[in-house]
Amino acid sequence: MNVTIVFWIAIAIAALFILWGVFLPENVESVLGVIDGFISTNFGWFYMLSMTGFVLFAIFMVFSPFGKVKLGKPDEKPQYSYFTWFSFLFTAGMGVGLVFFGVTEPLTDFHSPPKAEPGTNEAAAEALQYSMFHWGLHPWAVYAVVGLALAYFKFRHQAPLLMSSALSPILGDRTKGALGHAVDVLAVFGTIFGIATSLGLGASQITAGLSFSFEGIENNILTQAIVVLIITVAFVTSAATGVNKGIRYLSITNVIIALGLMVFILITGSTLQMFESFMSTAGNYFQNLPTMTFDMNTFTGDRDFLNDWTLFYWAWWIGWSAFVGSFIARVSRGRTIREFVIGVVSVPFIFSLIWFSILGVAGIELDQSLNGALYDLVVSQGDEVALFAFLENYPFAPVVLGITILLIASFFVTSADGGTFVLAMMSTGGNINPSVRIKIIWGVILSATALVLLFSGGLEALEMAMLIAAFPFTFVVILLAVSVIKSLSNEYDILTMERKQLEHEPEYLEQAQKELEEKREEFQEILPDEMPEPEEEDHQDQKE
Repeated sequence: MNVTIVFWIAIAIAALFILWGVFLPENVESVLGVIDGFISTNFGWFYMLSMTGFVLFAIFMVFSPFGKVKLGKPDEKPQYSYFTWFSFLFTAGMGVGLVFFGVTEPLTDFHSPPKAEPGTNEAAAEALQYSMFHWGLHPWAVYAVVGLALAYFKFRHQAPLLMSSALSPILGDRTKGALGHAVDVLAVFGTIFGIATSLGLGASQITAGLSFSFEGIENNILTQAIVVLIITVAFVTSAATGVNKGIRYLSITNVIIALGLMVFILITGSTLQMFESFMSTAGNYFQNLPTMTFDMNTFTGDRDFLNDWTLFYWAWWIGWSAFVGSFIARVSRGRTIREFVIGVVSVPFIFSLIWFSILGVAGIELDQSLNGALYDLVVSQGDEVALFAFLENYPFAPVVLGITILLIASFFVTSADGGTFVLAMMSTGGNINPSVRIKIIWGVILSATALVLLFSGGLEALEMAMLIAAFPFTFVVILLAVSVIKSLSNEYDILTMERKQLEHEPEYLEQAQKELEEKREEFQEILPDEMPEPEEEDHQDQKE
């Protein structure tokens, strides 16, 4: 099967954790809760500072001379059209999350804002502002760091698409041993539990939607298990067809349906207020971005909102960055660094701003008209019912609810599909075209993990486990940023000398050529080793 030691170590760790959750679920929740609380209390500043650094890194890459460097050969064209590429970014990064939290988070923040008086206009503005803070520039900046590092070393210098390979300029030959394996296992570990958590959350939301739409279907653990099994067949089938078929077509379909749902709510809701909210939320976001970025509530002593929302999200995005970064690296060949960073950060940010301006405003407005009944329902029945309870009040509710369930299922499939692909890639030495057999194995493992934890009641413990795993991976992401800058600096000097050679006399060229060869040799020494055998890659330009 051409798997590496990373495959076996990751499976062993996942199996041990699952067994722990099956036989000692209360102990899992207790132990992980203590560790998670310790990290949030004592290292929250580290998460906040690191995420800020990732945003600054992304901004630097856009405006630096490195932005002209292409992720591939100098004359290579992008493999996918802009729309297909953006569809990949959106569905892999947070599509299912936006559907899940689009109504829930602004509504919850409206009733429990970080600073304003609950239930006021100020609370509504603050709720949308912080929703955008959690889903805006910061998550996509960390994805850009990981994705850029992997794409740069893979497509420009033919290195394996692995975290360890991208750290070679800093760690050298140590990436080939235990240290490199530990980095890759950590990336696989975060991906396994991140995707399994999404499977559990997605199953709970789909069953909630089915119980709202059809009488006789109960929102219980058995229904959730059936949903997981059905979705498993779907995403394993999609993964088996490869990136250019299953994942690609589903991603495009997801974006089209999501846009349709958004436009429907915009037209049937308070359209003018939503447009004004878009402008106000954008202004509040950028005006208060420095304060939100560095605010640790040091002098107020109230850290509930910070711990429950901001630090949770920062750890969540870092934990997810291994999966999302690897996937967007795989589909970004042929883009320049500037194009890559702008596309990865700005387009999803703008879409998220529009999404929350429409669904968030509509949810808060409906809750106010119902005297808080929508929020009370969410509190009593869970976050997964928010979207369906919200849509029940709109025209053509049965049809809209059915389409929404399909949208969630489709996002569900693409997230799991992308995760299966990335896991197979990371456990086969960075092969960007892993075998179908490996992808099916990982699909079964992901579903088994989700099912076991659903039946053992360990979904909350699983979330905490992923957040804890995100803490050491933060150091990996920081090193990836340093590695990229170090390598690009060396390569940029070489490219500059090559251009200058054309402008000088022959006697200078001999000396410059010698110096250039020395720099090239030094640069090659810090690069990761190439794959032992060339891979068969799809170079067809996808412009449909």
